This record gives sequence, structure tokens and C-alpha cells, in this order.
Amino acid sequence: MLAQHAFDSITELALDLRWTWNHSTDELWRELEPELWEATQNPWFILQAVSRDRLLRLLSQQTFHARVEALLETKRKVEGSAAWFQKAHPSSQVHAVAYFSMEYMLGEALPIYSGGLGNVAGDQLKAASDLGIPIIAVGLFYQQGYFRQEIDATGAQVALYPFNDPGQLPIRPLRNEAGDWLRLKISLPGYPLWIRAWEAKVGSRKLYLLDTNDPANLPAHRCITAELYGGGPELRLRQEAVLGIGGWRLLRALGVKPEVCHLNEGHTAFVVLERARSFMDDSHQPFDVALAVTRAGNLFTTHTPVGAGFDRFSPELMAKYFEWYAKERLRISLQDLLALGRKNASDDSEPFNMAYLAIRGSGAVNGVSRLHGAVSRRLFRSLFPRWPEAEVPVGHVTNGVHVPTWDSAEADSLWEKACGEERWRGSLESVEEQIRRLKDIEVWELRSAARKSLVEFVRQRLTLQRASQGAPRTQIDEAASIFEGNRLTLGFARRFATYKRPNMLLCDPERLIRILTNPNRPAQLIIAGKAHPQDEAGKTMIKQWNEFLRRPEIRKHAVSLSDYDMLMTQKLIEGVDVWINTPRRPWEACGTSGMKVLANGGLNLSELDGWWAEAYSSDVGWAIGDGKDRGDDFGWDTAEANVLYALLEQEIIPTFYDRGQQGIPARWVAKIRESMARLTPAFSANRTVRQYTEEHYISLASAYCTRAANAGRAGAGLLAWRREITSHWQDLHFESVSVVDRESEYLFNVQIYLGRYIKPADVRVEIYAEPVNSDGPFRQPMTFAHAVPKAPEAYEYMGVAPNTRPASHYTPRAIPWHPDAFIPLEIPLITWQR
Repeated sequence: MLAQHAFDSITELALDLRWTWNHSTDELWRELEPELWEATQNPWFILQAVSRDRLLRLLSQQTFHARVEALLETKRKVEGSAAWFQKAHPSSQVHAVAYFSMEYMLGEALPIYSGGLGNVAGDQLKAASDLGIPIIAVGLFYQQGYFRQEIDATGAQVALYPFNDPGQLPIRPLRNEAGDWLRLKISLPGYPLWIRAWEAKVGSRKLYLLDTNDPANLPAHRCITAELYGGGPELRLRQEAVLGIGGWRLLRALGVKPEVCHLNEGHTAFVVLERARSFMDDSHQPFDVALAVTRAGNLFTTHTPVGAGFDRFSPELMAKYFEWYAKERLRISLQDLLALGRKNASDDSEPFNMAYLAIRGSGAVNGVSRLHGAVSRRLFRSLFPRWPEAEVPVGHVTNGVHVPTWDSAEADSLWEKACGEERWRGSLESVEEQIRRLKDIEVWELRSAARKSLVEFVRQRLTLQRASQGAPRTQIDEAASIFEGNRLTLGFARRFATYKRPNMLLCDPERLIRILTNPNRPAQLIIAGKAHPQDEAGKTMIKQWNEFLRRPEIRKHAVSLSDYDMLMTQKLIEGVDVWINTPRRPWEACGTSGMKVLANGGLNLSELDGWWAEAYSSDVGWAIGDGKDRGDDFGWDTAEANVLYALLEQEIIPTFYDRGQQGIPARWVAKIRESMARLTPAFSANRTVRQYTEEHYISLASAYCTRAANAGRAGAGLLAWRREITSHWQDLHFESVSVVDRESEYLFNVQIYLGRYIKPADVRVEIYAEPVNSDGPFRQPMTFAHAVPKAPEAYEYMGVAPNTRPASHYTPRAIPWHPDAFIPLEIPLITWQR
């Protein structure tokens, strides 16, 4: 009995992905199987590999057993204690937030991610655990996941698809109260589709993963969740139906009733339909009422910076999979459903846009950086005709990274010494001030040790890589001594796509060689990254780099590492001195790779795009670009490459090697300390998730609860109001406007005709002016004065505006107003005085 208890204890530790960021159990797994631990970082796999007899012998040893129990007790204590959310918002109506995403990057032990989107989802889920925010995550379990990369002897990328054996991954079948594996059934054209559910524990949070590899399914259907971002539009549509429709049904089967549903990118938008459908069942309301109610609790986060990046499905494909669903489940026509995903509802040829569905089904929309918010407002402006671009209802919450996941053990110790053990579980109020107290020697010793550790990793990885390629013995031996621990180390690692311009550094190969091989101030460069298997241009750029790196004069100064994954990312961001990023502005929605180096004392050299556009100042790093969008101007690419080279030659490398009496580069260390202090907390997932909670989750939960009460009575009333206003808005018009210039302000007096059905309480009349600086547009509500005598349905409003610019700059306008409506998200009407 004692042995079984001990086995259950160590199993609980191994199945909790908290070990991906809390390393208190690392020595336990290393002691069990040191080689497997270094190779996999997967405690659950180690428990499967170790014989049960050996494990029970270890667990029967008092010292080992006591360690397991102490670790388990600490874990449970942390999970059971009141965290930031419980302390800061004890009366909130947020009891559950359902977070939907196509991918999650949690650890290399669970390879169901591709890159940035999964990084964001995984880091936010971990931060929610730290902060006690009640997020429940839903995703897909991919039998093959994203591809693994190999570089062949010619330098070309080869895509490999190893099988994700669920028995060796830290997940378990999700079972119901009777002990049966929870299986759901949804309908495909002519066939039922069975979906299995898996559970992963992420600290105090849960991640549920859906999988169609059920023996009861047809072979073609078993492969729906085989591969991440593989196949064509039909497979993608099936995957997104499984995620959105199946995911919401899973929560219902578990008895989970989220107030808020967070849609992480448009892939997840079908949950909008299924959530409304389930409210129809609960309230016996029609679909339009159900959508009006449930959208109040939906938040849509878009990560896409170009219109072509949104998932679009042909009307024929939508009809094939959703005509029955629309008619039988939603009880609406297919045309009504398609209208939710179209700019022009009457255009039968227009594809169905998942982002449009997400917008029309949500109470709030946000981009993932300040710049991306502006880009997204431009992309979605056509959905809000006559509204100024600045007022298109898309805000921004800049992404952040989960610092405990990405800081090295040494950096973590330094942060703990400076800021305390609980630093990432609170509001980060004192972190900046505390880090600024670090001494130069402490910062520099951290960087020196991290760089040497990275060099060892590069040597080991490159040795294995060259051996697997069948390289000559001399090249394999050379890899074991490549690089130096005291050289400036540059890192460039990301997805190889043309908009990221990964070959900008190769614009002038001879100049790059001179920079790296300078005998007095040498540098070393690490390149890594994958191109999508169908991206021929990206694969060509990978080959170009590998061909360049074969040149004898560069071989000891630059390397390309294959199979860029989470484990490699962690090693690189811990040790590189400068992280380079060269996207074509404004196509990097946010970018998080550069954020990961912050806690480890790495510095950024990046285009003024994404997060760096709001983070950069000369005392924390370096920037290329002029902050303007240049499109596909290849001449500008060359100009920026020259700036990149010049920064390396004239500023970065000299500053790194400018050493004082103690051998410390004081100016370099000053940049590190300021970057760590100011940027790490600002661009952490802790800040991001707290911002989502306080700016969106709490208010959306309140709005949803209000609309859903009494079987959706308030939602039905709001929908009736919206229909009434929409049907009569064309009657509204301005009849007269007068302006008087008096002292420091203009006095505006307007008469507006509202018609028989629109009342003054339904309208907000404003004075508007375009922005003249970064403060945004001028909006000043006008005051209702009185009904106009002898002019039925006409009313007079008065307002003032500063006369710091011509009166012609100001324009009165009228917009619908209701205390519970999301305007213009729900009702994009507006009338301007002509």
C-alpha cells in the first residue's frame, strides 16, 4: 500500500507540466535516468522507461521517498494558496475562462506546436497558473505535430514526421465519472465523427486536447488531427470544426460553464456558433438572440498582420460541412451563417472569413502589439464603413513571455536574489527598481557563464548534426572545438519566411565575413530556423545560408543548427549576447523570440516592428528601420542591411569589447541592466494575462451574465433595440449647424432630425476631429438641449471644442447609443454632418 502511494505521488509530479518552468524536481528525474533526462526533458517518459521494480526500490528508500513527498507537498501548497487573481478580484464574476488555440508550446515533452502562436498560448496558460486566473485551455492533440527538420548533406531542409506516442507524453485520457474515456460525436457530411479527449495538467490549470484518431472513425477521419498546419483547406476546416464545435461540447460534457471564451486567432471561431447553439438549448431562444447574448462573453485575439493570412473557405466547402449544421442545429439558413463570415452578405461568391466570424461573434477584439492594433484596424476597416480608422474597434494587448520558462537556472537565481521567490506571481510593482540595484560584476558574470554554456551546447549539437549528415571526420572533430566562450555571440533563429527577411545578413557576404573574422574583435553567429514544407522560398533561403557557411574562412565563426525547437530556443536565448530580428515592417504582428533573451541579459537588434516598436530606446538595445512601412521595397532592404552591418561594426562590437580595469564592458552592462529592469516585466506573460483579465475578462464576464440572465431577456431586448435602430437609421440627418467663436473655444449648436422611431436616448451626438498627434482623435459629446419647436422629431444639441485649430476641422456626428451595447462592434452605424 505504501509503495502504491509513493508511485502515485511520483506519477502526479511527472504528469504536471509545472516542471517545464519550476525546476525543483529536475534532480529527481536526472537521478532516475540521467541520459534520458538530458535527451528528452520528459519525466513521464522516464517513468515509462524505468522498470517498475527499480522505481519501487528507489521509492522504498526513505530519503528518496521523503524528497518525492516534500516536492509534492510544496506543489500542492502553491496550487492551493490564494494567488494574485483571488486577492485582487475576489468579487469578480469570472469563474472560468475557456481559452481556445490551435497549438500550445508548453515543453518539448509535448510537441504540439509550430511557433509563435503556440508560444503565446502556452506562456499565457502558465502565467494563468502562477496568477490563479481560472483559465481552462482547449486544443488539438496531433499524432505527428509540426514537422521535425533535418539538413541534408547539400544543405537542404528535409521534413520528418515522427509519431507522437500518447503513452510517452505527459497527458492522460480524460475519463468521465464512470471511468469511461470521454468521447464526443459530431457530424460530418453523411458520417459521425468520434473525438477523444486527453488531459494535460499545467500547474493549477488544465489543458484539454481533442483527437480524432479513434478506431470507430473512418481512416480519413482518423487523420484529421494527425498534423499541425498540414494538408489543404478541407483538412483545415475539419480541424477547426473539431476544435471549435468539439471543444465547446467537451466543456459542456465536463459541466464547465465559462463566462468568457478567449479565441486565440481566427482558427478557433467556430466556437462562436456552438456556444450560441448551446445557449439556444438552455434558453429556448432563437439563434440571433443566443448570439447577441453569448458574444458578450467572447474575446477575439488576432495575430495576423496581412489580410491574406486569415483562413478563408469557399462557399461550396462551407455548404458541404455546415449546411446541415446551420439548418438543423442553429435553425438558420446557410446564407445567414455565411453572412457572418463575409464583408458583403449578398455576394454569393465571397469566401467565408474566419476572422470576420470571430469579430461578429465577440464583445472585444485585440491585436498583439500597439503597432499590430493599428494594422488590424486597417485590415478590418471595411466592416465598419464611414467610421474613422482610428475608431475601428480593435485594441491591443501586447504579448509577453513566461519568464520562469525562458530564464536560465543562473538567471533565475539572480532574479530571485534581487526580487524574491514570488516575483512572477504578483503585480511586478518593485521588480524594475530591484533589478537596477544589481552590480556590474553580477550582471557580467551571468553573461559570461551563459555564453560559455551556449558554446558547449553548440559544440555538442553541431557534432551530432555533422555526424548524422555523414560529414568527414575532420569536420566532426572541428565541431567539438568550434566557437569561443569570450566572443560576442549573435543569434538569429526563427521561421524562415520571406517577410522575416532571414537572409538580410547575407546581403553583403564579404562584409559579414569581415565583421565575424576581425582578429581583434571577433564575433560568432548562430543561425537556426524552419521553413514550412510547402514554402519553397523559405527552403531556398535555408540552403543559401548553409552554402555560405561552408566557406572555409567562415566555418569557425558561424554555424547553422537544424531542428529549431523549444529546447534549442531555450539554450540559444540563455546564451546569445545579441538577438537579431529583421522582419519587413509591419508584418511582424508582435514577435516574442526577442522577449525571451531579456531575463537572461541578452540584448536586441531588431527592426522597429511588432513589440520592438514600442519597447526600443537607445539605452536598451539597437534598432534598424525608420519606423515607416516600406512594403516590398527591395532597395530599402539593402539600405537596412547596410544599417545592420554599420551598427555591428561601429556600435555593437566596439561596445562589447570596450573593457574597463576589471575586464567588464561598463556601457554594455548598463544596457543589459536597463533592458532587464524595464523590459522584462513589461513584456512578460504575467503583465499580459493580468491586462487581459482587468481590461477584458472581468468586463466581458459581467456583460455576459447580464445578457444571459432570465433566459437571455436582456440580450433579446438589446437585439430588438438594435434591429429598431438599424431599420430606421436612414431617417436620421443633420438639419443645421452653427458655430460661434468665443474666447478660447467654439460653441457648436446643431439641429438633428431623428424621425419617429429613434429617441434622443438612443443617440450620442458628438463633435469629432481627426488626430493631430499620437493622442488620438478628438471626441466631445454634445449636450441635449431641447426638442425643436414646430419641428416634430427634431432636436437641438450644444457642445464646445477648443479653438486651437480651424472650426472646419471639427465635424458633428451621430452614433447609436445603448448602455449595454458594444459600439461600433455590434452596430456599426454612424451619420456625419455634411
